[in-house]
Parts: sequence; structure tokens; C-alpha cells
Amino acid sequence: MKIFVPGRICLFGEHSDWAGGYRRINADIEKGYALITGTNQGIYADVQPHPNALVLTSTSPDGVTYGPYEIPMEPEALLQEARAGGFWSYIAGVAYEIHTHYHVRGLVINNYKTDMPVKKGLSSSAAICVLTARAFNRVYDLKMTVRGEMEMAYRGEILTPSRCGRMDQGCAFGERPVLMTFDGDRLDTNEVRVKGDLHFVIVDLHAHKDTMEILARLNRSYPFAETDIERGVQELLGPINKRIVHQAIEALEAGDARRIGELMVEAQANFDRYATPACPEELTAPVLHRVLNYEPLKPHIWGGKGVGSQGDGTAQFLARSAADQEKVIEIIERDLNMSCLKLTISAGAKVRKAVIPAAGFGTRLFPATKATKKELFPVVDRDGIAKPAILLIVEEALEAGLDEVIIIVQEHDLPAFQSFFNEQVSIENYNKLPKHFQDYSRRLLDMGSRVKFVVQSMQEGLGHAVYSAREAVGNEPFLLMLGDHIYRSDTDRSCARQLVDAYNRHGVSVVGLRRTPEDQIFAFGTVTGVWIEPERLLNITEFAEKPTVTYARENLRVPVLPDDEYLTLFGQYIIKPQVFDYLDEHIHNNVRERGEFQLTSALDRLRREDGFLGLMIDGRRFDIGMPEYYLETLHTFSQA
Repeated sequence: MKIFVPGRICLFGEHSDWAGGYRRINADIEKGYALITGTNQGIYADVQPHPNALVLTSTSPDGVTYGPYEIPMEPEALLQEARAGGFWSYIAGVAYEIHTHYHVRGLVINNYKTDMPVKKGLSSSAAICVLTARAFNRVYDLKMTVRGEMEMAYRGEILTPSRCGRMDQGCAFGERPVLMTFDGDRLDTNEVRVKGDLHFVIVDLHAHKDTMEILARLNRSYPFAETDIERGVQELLGPINKRIVHQAIEALEAGDARRIGELMVEAQANFDRYATPACPEELTAPVLHRVLNYEPLKPHIWGGKGVGSQGDGTAQFLARSAADQEKVIEIIERDLNMSCLKLTISAGAKVRKAVIPAAGFGTRLFPATKATKKELFPVVDRDGIAKPAILLIVEEALEAGLDEVIIIVQEHDLPAFQSFFNEQVSIENYNKLPKHFQDYSRRLLDMGSRVKFVVQSMQEGLGHAVYSAREAVGNEPFLLMLGDHIYRSDTDRSCARQLVDAYNRHGVSVVGLRRTPEDQIFAFGTVTGVWIEPERLLNITEFAEKPTVTYARENLRVPVLPDDEYLTLFGQYIIKPQVFDYLDEHIHNNVRERGEFQLTSALDRLRREDGFLGLMIDGRRFDIGMPEYYLETLHTFSQA
């Protein structure tokens, strides 16, 4: 298994993690707020289980390989290694915490590549700690959330001589911007969605700073300020920081790069005014300020500021464009002989395509399915129009703002679907239609122009069907809607729109959920997890395909729900494209479940490696795949 963890950079809010921690003692202190994001560079590793030890190999940024180094997977040995300091100590500290809380064996970790600078305010030590926690989590399927991995990484690092802060482990969130709020011992995290791409340049100042001295001096201002300088530090890291961070979030969400640059300049000016007097020897930072004020950079940047503990360590600039980002790097490396790395915060891929599998035979509706596909069975809509079920699904996808719908069909069924979506009725029959049906006929052709078809040559399970759409989908997230289900929202937002909105907020794969009685879960995919928003948004920790009641009672309980209810899949998903890689492995290695290539196991792996949310849908799902359900749909759908 390969794992990548990026470095972490603080865009705004340096020092607010430890400052907010003093609220344990002085509740009048403002909470700490930091806006962080992962870098494009980081730490890469191959990991696999080991029966009784940590076997570690590491390749440094300059290409030197160290190890293998073996540590017994025993508490005393791990703790001793953690306290000794050095690179291996971070891995050992986290392994000690994992071993204390979970029943695990060892790991082989080959850190084969590190392309981020170390000891430059990018939290390289936190990255290796998060990587270790994530490796144990995925190899042994410990079902930790990202926050859980962060907590194990933090606990592991504080066992070492390192003086890390709670902010550092934010690299666990990857390359997504995150607001971290520090309130005493409490930490809250909220992901921030970016409207437009932002192009940063991170600069290694190739100078010196004493981080420990900076922290020691600033900490003298807490928990109670007694001098004007100390009161200024608390004002800087409290109310001033709160305002700037929240204004930066607004600018990020609006895609206003110019405003973000202005706030960077303002944040640096405030830091110079209030923090530098507390530690002038380190924070006067002549090298940092020479770079920030270098005149040839001005036409290419919106703003810049220091990074981390500040001082002459690292600087960051926000470039005006991708081309300006390249120019900034060229100027700094040529004129100032300082090394740079790029950091691009992307808006994230938009959900543009829907996939609808419609290639099954429809065994349970035979012999009707010998005459026509079940997806073409008629259902009367609220408007009184009798529509094939597939049309209701396509309408929902397009009304959710998607650009294209991909329908997966068998080759011999392709003409029927193409005729429905792409051919106008004969002129004789068109003229017989009432005016509103003529209008609908033209609308149908317009929808058909946005419908594409993929032929599935063999029917070998839902996973195989979804995989057949890989080329048509490309490398972007997609909405999956089952071809034998139709949906009715209980709000003014369609069920699909609810999912799209959730994905746009969180940038993580998301599946619709509904409550299901215990005696019905044998027929459905079922999940469990931890509530992020009570009874609304779930951080999924397990997918189970059609579980037994016994298994569900032991493993799939969800807090708040009655004992005889579980959360099952609603039939709509937004899935990141990594799922195609997992399905490809299953198909090429002939990994089948109940004789077919299933989707659920691939979703569960996506959950482990990238996270997966479950959204309680405000709406109902109508199944047309069985006679009794189809009959119920005919009776109730138009009134729902």
C-alpha cells in the first residue's frame, strides 16, 4: 500500500494553537484560529504488515537512504526509541500510541521519497507522524477518522523531544484548506472550499532562526498579560488574528485572490508591530523583510508574509497567476539565490457527469423485461406525464446542475435507448400530440444531446458496470445513480442536488443514506460511522454489503438510532475517480464477491484512503426492480 502525506503550511494564524490553549487557565483569552493547507510536496511511503516489529527505511530529500532499522513492536522498546529523538523517534512514538489503544502487529515502512524541505516550517515531523498513524489505520483497518489519525500523530510526537503544536498535524487533511479552532484542550476543524485556483510560492530564506527562543519569549505574554508588550501579543494572537483569519476564509470561498494578498500584507504588518517587540533579536528578521519588499516581485504578487514561527525561516507569496508563480520563482532563485517550491490550492474538480448502470437483465421482472428494459418501464410523474424510469433519473441528474449523463447498456439494448433520447417521433405522430407534449418532445431531444452511452459487454456485477464507464468519466468525481431506482425529494432541492451540495462543501466522496429496519438490511448495503452533524452527516467507518443481522448488531450500530434501525445506501453516490483504480485491481486479479465484481468493497477502500461521508437524504427512494416495489411506486410516486 502506498501512502502520501503532504507538508503543512499555515496561511494565517501562526502561534494561535498554543495561544488558544491557554484558555484552560484564562477564559478571557480569545480562541486561536489558524487557516492551514497541505503542500504539493511531502512524504511518500510503501507500507505493509509485519508480524512483530517496525522495519523502517528512509530516503532523505538529498537522496541518501538510511536503514533498514528495526524496532521491536513492544511498548518499552517503542517508548525508549521515541524519547531518544531523531527521525525514527517520530515513527516509534506514534507506534507506541497505536499499540496502547489498538490490537495491532508491526509494520514495514519504506519512506522511499521526500520532496519537501525539512525544518522550514512545513511540519515535516508531523507529516511522518501522520503517515505512521495512517499506515496503521489502513493496514489494520482501525477505522480511525482523519481527526483520529491527527490525534494519534500528535500524541506520538509529543513523546519525542520535538516541541510540536496541535496545528502541525493538520497535514492529515491533505491539500485541502482547513480552519482549525483552538479552545483550551478542544480542537475543532472545518474544511474550506476554494472557488478559484490560488498560486503560492514558498521560499526557503537560507538563513537562521531560533524557534525555541521565539516561542519562549511569546509565551511570556500568557496566560495573563502584565505589560503593554504582553497585551499587544495577546491582542495580535486573539482578536486581530480572529478577524483576519475569518476575512481570509470569506476571500477564499469567493475566489478573491487580491483580497487574500492584502490580508497577508496586513497580517505581517500586525505581527511586526505587536510580536517583534517581544523578541526583537529573532523577529526583526532582516532576510525575511528584504525578500518581502523585493521590488522586482511586486508586479507578480498580490502579497506575502512569513511562515511558521516567523523569523528568518520561510516566506510565502501569493502570485497573481500560474505564469506569475513561475516568474516569482525565477526572480528569487536568480537574484536572491534562495530555493522555492510551488503551492497551488485548487478549487477542486466539479461534479459534471452522472453514471447510470442500465445493463442488467431484470430477472425479477421477467417476462416483462423480455419485451422492454426495466429502466424503460413507465411511471406517472407529478405533472401527469407517463415517463420511462430512466428519464426521471436523467432529469434529476441534469436538474442538479450536471453537464452530462452516461448510461451503461448492453449492446443489443443500445438502439432502444438511442431512439428514445436522440430521435424525434415521426412528423405524423408529432402533429397528433397536444402542444405541451410537442414542447416536451423537443425538451427530450435537448436532454438527449447531453446523454452518452457506454456498452458493457458482460454483466459481472455493479462494480464491473461502473468500471466500464471509466474512460467516459475521466479523472473527475461523478454522480452514480442506480438505474432501477427513482427518487423524490421532500424539499425544494432534489436528492441529487443535496449530494452535490455536500460534496462541494466537503470535497470528499459522499453517499446518500436512509434509515432501514433491521429485518430489511439483508437486501441493502449498510454503513456505520461517527456523526459529524447529528442525524445529518456521517463520517463513514465501514461499508458492509447486505450484512446479516448478527453482523450488523455487532458491528454496524450507529449512535442515536434505535437498536432495530440501521443506515443503508440510498442509491445515489458521488465518487472520486480513484475508485476506478481499485476496480481495475479487482477485475485484473479476478477478485470477486458472490461471483461478481462488487462496488461496495472498492468504496470501502476509498473510505480508508481518502475518506467517505454519508448524507441523510431528505427524500424517498422508489425501487422498480421487483414487481411488488414497482406496483407500490406506480401507486405512490405521483403523490409523493
